[in-house]
Amino acid sequence: MIRASQGLDWDYTLQIPHDPIAPRIARRTLRTILDAYDVREPADTAELLASELVTNAHRYAPGPASMRICRDGKLLRVSVWDTDPTLPGLDAYEPPGPEQEGGRGLPLVRMCADDWGGFALGESPYGLSGKLLWFELGEG
Repeated sequence: MIRASQGLDWDYTLQIPHDPIAPRIARRTLRTILDAYDVREPADTAELLASELVTNAHRYAPGPASMRICRDGKLLRVSVWDTDPTLPGLDAYEPPGPEQEGGRGLPLVRMCADDWGGFALGESPYGLSGKLLWFELGEG
């Protein structure tokens, strides 16, 4: 549970290199932040869903990524940016068959998050492009 007595919103960003251990480091960083703020109830779900998004960023994007974790009121919001501008089919995504090795991450996010989505980032004059996928989990 997110403790109301703490009362302050917070926001952290982790820069993630294109490295095979990046999903594990992202999970541990998220867990450390949530433990520090005594966020207990959505912590396991947040860790699972963040791991899925960071794993997809590593698997499908050629460059670095970043993960943003914030508390906004009673919402925990996690977003993952990567360098690949191709959005997965967010609305029509079907889980894979039992014989397929991958493809279960976004159905898990869809099933477990209170809200989720994503959008492609157009080329900016500062070189930022790619996509952002996010999810939210509420208190209690």
